[in-house]
Amino acid sequence: MTSGFNTGTPARLGSGNDAVTLVEGATFCLSNRYGDMVVGRPHGLFFRDARVLSRWELRVDGQVPESLSVESTEAFAAQFILRRAPRAGRADSTLLVVRERLIVDGLRETVSLHNLDKESTVVSLELHADADFADLFAVKEGRAAVGGADMAVTDGELVLRERGEQVRGLTIDATGDPIVLPGSLNWRVVVPPGERWQAEIVLQPTWANQKITSRVRAGANVESSAPARKIEAWRDSATNVETDHPGLAAVLRQTESDLGALLMHDEAGRGRSFVAAGAPWFMTLFGRDSVLTAWMALPLEVGLSVGTLQRLASLQGRRIDPITEEEPGRIMHEIRRGPASDDVLGGNVYYGSVDVTPLFVMLLAECWRWGADETAVRALLPAADAALAWAERYGDRDGDGFVEYRRATDRGLINQGWKDSFDGINDAAGRRAEPPIALCEVQGYLYAALLARADLADGFGDLPTAARLRERAEALRAKFLETFWLPAKGWYAVALDGYKRPVDALTSNVGHCLWTGIASDEHAAQIVERLAGQEMDSGFGLRTLASTMGAYNPMSYHNGSIWPHDTAIAVAGLLRYRHIPGAVELAEHLATGLLDAADAFGSRLPELFCGFPRSQFGSPVPYPTSCSPQAWSSAAPLLLLRAFLGLDPDVPHRRLSIAPHVPAAWGRIALTDLRLGSLTVHVEAESELAKAHGLPDDWQLVTPSD
Repeated sequence: MTSGFNTGTPARLGSGNDAVTLVEGATFCLSNRYGDMVVGRPHGLFFRDARVLSRWELRVDGQVPESLSVESTEAFAAQFILRRAPRAGRADSTLLVVRERLIVDGLRETVSLHNLDKESTVVSLELHADADFADLFAVKEGRAAVGGADMAVTDGELVLRERGEQVRGLTIDATGDPIVLPGSLNWRVVVPPGERWQAEIVLQPTWANQKITSRVRAGANVESSAPARKIEAWRDSATNVETDHPGLAAVLRQTESDLGALLMHDEAGRGRSFVAAGAPWFMTLFGRDSVLTAWMALPLEVGLSVGTLQRLASLQGRRIDPITEEEPGRIMHEIRRGPASDDVLGGNVYYGSVDVTPLFVMLLAECWRWGADETAVRALLPAADAALAWAERYGDRDGDGFVEYRRATDRGLINQGWKDSFDGINDAAGRRAEPPIALCEVQGYLYAALLARADLADGFGDLPTAARLRERAEALRAKFLETFWLPAKGWYAVALDGYKRPVDALTSNVGHCLWTGIASDEHAAQIVERLAGQEMDSGFGLRTLASTMGAYNPMSYHNGSIWPHDTAIAVAGLLRYRHIPGAVELAEHLATGLLDAADAFGSRLPELFCGFPRSQFGSPVPYPTSCSPQAWSSAAPLLLLRAFLGLDPDVPHRRLSIAPHVPAAWGRIALTDLRLGSLTVHVEAESELAKAHGLPDDWQLVTPSD
């Protein structure tokens, strides 16, 4: 998941516990474990893809307080537990300092002082503030210019504005009667023995000198805050999952929390929900990421898929624009609203993605099967047809039946599949592929999209269209199997280059070909063997590139790292071919490694991590600029769950299929309050046995014993 901005050297976020990320919708905050945002680091409060606070440092009696711990029960809130540095000659401190932080449309922080001594104490408290209003990606890449805000004190508030046009700004208001100066808030207080003192500070972004409508409520506790209410509503609507496996249970709890925190709503007020791609750098709608996350999250909530599709359809390409790479029918890649968006992307919406357009069609049919409202699905059919028309007219540049990409200008992404870093597609010797590039997984997506649209046509009584689309899908599959298969190697070429030569690296992309069903059984049998080898299986998941390839680097972004969503898709693909010897065993091994990695990361799977073998390092090695939480990594455990349950509902035809291969270590799996259209059902599975409760008499339950 890269961006048009992502061209510089990434700034290091830090590993372990020295960086704390809080996120709520499109707003996020990055600080150290003291709660400070330090100049020169990628710290800050970010709103609408700009850093609206670049310095936020607390000083107690002129010193940095000592950190004791950080507690965060939700992705949008944290407590930084500190103490005043001990007085000279003393080992202990008697002043506890707590910074309670809540992210909403801005930031609310409560600073509490608790005097544990037997006599009163005098405390000088300072909060230093500044802002550079830098573009998000200038911060990420370490190229944000050193500079501060224009500052003023107005009616007791500290007001920060960007220099120049002053479009963006921030107001800071505080209780406790501080002395407010340009750049700081200052208190001098006496805290009696055993007593507490606190001040509440509210930071609210402004746009064109107008405060953004905020959901921050002064004095409200975290549990009753707007983000907490949103999370509670999300949990109330989501399926409950029970499992005997403690690690899986913890990961699924984290999944539910993180997806809720990444949840965004349509600003047009139409009630559409979708997820941002990931914190801290991708807190926006991403076509590919949002679609795949919605797909994986179907067992939790179907409405997320409908909202995602509706929002993407509203932005679907309608004209040809080389700068933004918009084309009629094309689904957008990302939305950006930062100060540099126009310069880098040519506008706020960029379309340089080759795979999300067929994925859009796949998701539409899938959420229909899961019980999405028929009226909403019918309303999206024109968008699906426009997407397939794009694939045929604009995606297939040379008329050979395959979809390929080549950026339209020197501003766009060089690679436009999910491995969209500049060096993400290369051959076995490590040479980068020359565009136009036809990726193997994209042909699989198009194959699945054609079949998906055919299913929709069948369901809505358009049999001629269904037959035509299936014929087109089978022609594509036949040509794919003939052209992409490398018989001497036993895997699919990752791509065809601009000269139609196979790009012969062994990559995880072939797992996506299993997931979409474009692979033949004969080919799948050999792919299972290749994926099971040590060159691909790290012990913590599937490498993006085999260790025997020329470009392999376990610390790279796409050439040997491990992406949890990628491994989960491969697991789902393996279980689709469960009749192939070794497929189920490999799926279970990969899933076990991924859950072990999640445990090492505190139950939250990051965007990616390094691909070192487990035999070399007993714990997964973090990738320094990995997003966490990240949407499709957060949702990946749900795809594992669904794949091992063999859960395949078909609400329009009143059929529920369950074909479980639940790993023994998982024990019993139960889904309660699983919503399938107007139904709420209960599904249980253990090993290869399954049962369901709540199905009406006119529904069919299909299990392996049937």
